[in-house]
Amino acid sequence: MIDVAVVGSGHNALIAAAYLARAGKRVEVFERSAHLGGAVQTRDDIFPGCRIDTGSSAHILIHLTPILAELGLDRYGLEYIDCDPWAVYPLEDGRVIRFWKDIGRTCDSIAAVSPPDAAAYRRFCDEWRPLSEAVLDTFLAPPKAGRMAWTMMRKGGFRSGGMERLRTILGSYRALLDASFTHPAVRAAIEWMAAQSGPPPTEIGSAPLAGWQPLYHRVGVQRARGGSGALTRALVTLIEEHGGAVHAGRPVDRIVVEGGRATGIEVGAAPHPGHPLGEPPPPPGKRELVPARRVLAGCHVSTTFGQLLRDVGELSDTRKQVSDARVGNGFGMILRCVTSELPAYATASEGDGGEMHRGLQLLCPPAPYIDRAYGDFLKGEPAGDPAVVGMTWSAVDPALVPEGKHLLFAWAQYHPYALAGGQTWEEIREREADRILAAVGRFAPNVPGCVEQVHIQTPPDLEREHGLFRGNVMHLEMGLDQMFFFRPHPAISGYVTPIKDLFLTGASTHPGGGVFGASGRSAAKVMLSG
Repeated sequence: MIDVAVVGSGHNALIAAAYLARAGKRVEVFERSAHLGGAVQTRDDIFPGCRIDTGSSAHILIHLTPILAELGLDRYGLEYIDCDPWAVYPLEDGRVIRFWKDIGRTCDSIAAVSPPDAAAYRRFCDEWRPLSEAVLDTFLAPPKAGRMAWTMMRKGGFRSGGMERLRTILGSYRALLDASFTHPAVRAAIEWMAAQSGPPPTEIGSAPLAGWQPLYHRVGVQRARGGSGALTRALVTLIEEHGGAVHAGRPVDRIVVEGGRATGIEVGAAPHPGHPLGEPPPPPGKRELVPARRVLAGCHVSTTFGQLLRDVGELSDTRKQVSDARVGNGFGMILRCVTSELPAYATASEGDGGEMHRGLQLLCPPAPYIDRAYGDFLKGEPAGDPAVVGMTWSAVDPALVPEGKHLLFAWAQYHPYALAGGQTWEEIREREADRILAAVGRFAPNVPGCVEQVHIQTPPDLEREHGLFRGNVMHLEMGLDQMFFFRPHPAISGYVTPIKDLFLTGASTHPGGGVFGASGRSAAKVMLSG
């Protein structure tokens, strides 16, 4: 009998498995897909000679944690490339704001667009850094209301002007940025970064999403050499070196519960097709029972309680709580392009040293541009003029593509999973891909002309490929009502469940989505302490 059976091979599940294996536990991970890593995955079978990420690409949040150092992942082949400036925001008049890890250099860049906002940006970072660091502390531990309140009071700058501080936090990031900066381009650049977590600019309680800006200056954007999946490969190697096993193409059909406790899993012989919740269980003769002392579910919380625990009658209340969680109607879609050259941004000059192509390219004109895009989304329509984050990783890691070629990844918002008017994504995917490329071409006129091959991932594609319900890359909406000890529900927010020896991890749990790993680390700590 193994000590821990892990369902799913997303990065949180693998990080938890790595900590457990290093602690001497016999761990086995079971992944339904033929490809390991969930949304932290790089494949070489999409375009010949190219390494293409199919999920995450930029690693930021994990570098705010001690995970990489604690696990010593550099010893397992993981190497990161520092991409500085970590973001650029081109204006349509030819100017550009560059966000460097060095705040002074960033302020100099902002000053070329709006001198008053250069000083305002430094004040903004100074004012929000204590609170953001306090939030980070709560993200790095299991969620507890008392600990959160104490950390906020002690570290978050509430000792003076506490009520006014609280009022700002409970507002929207649009209101915060409007009050902090004068130039619309400065506001739009920070706003578009904040929007990557999901909530729209006017959502109540979203102000801290913009307040994380100073923490981005601490670590910048890091790119795993060889592709995002290099993190997955290092974790798998660590687990195997410590006696564990990681199985691809082995879907878990059921978590076995006997006498109110998890006693193992039933595993199928081949990957399931289709919707995670809509998959019929395989014939009984093709299942294998894997006894385990404990089970850790790293998949979407709706998969765990809607499918894997479907026969457990005492979980009816929990199933209702999970079904009430806000998954939303998708998020965005992404294009993975092979190009003959890098996007020729009008703001780039021959002497800029490739600065425009190292980090994130924030392609979103000032408001009301993003408001119109989100308005289309609310009507069940893809954004007519999508906002885009461009990524050109071949500029910092040429080995990703054959000589003379480049990569352009274009993540665009807002694109609903369920469409209005009887439309289907199969019918409109090419049209929407053209719109996204046109949005990039607004800033880089050689796009789409330089694009040679395109791999399209719509919201249904993201669901099918990675088990991301309704295409939500964060699993659940990241609104204030679904964060901290509310995620995914107060009754199961601390990685534990009503079933003894059954634990949770992943983006469905605290602290949420992104390549963070904090959920996996905390889940392992909870399991090792009990």
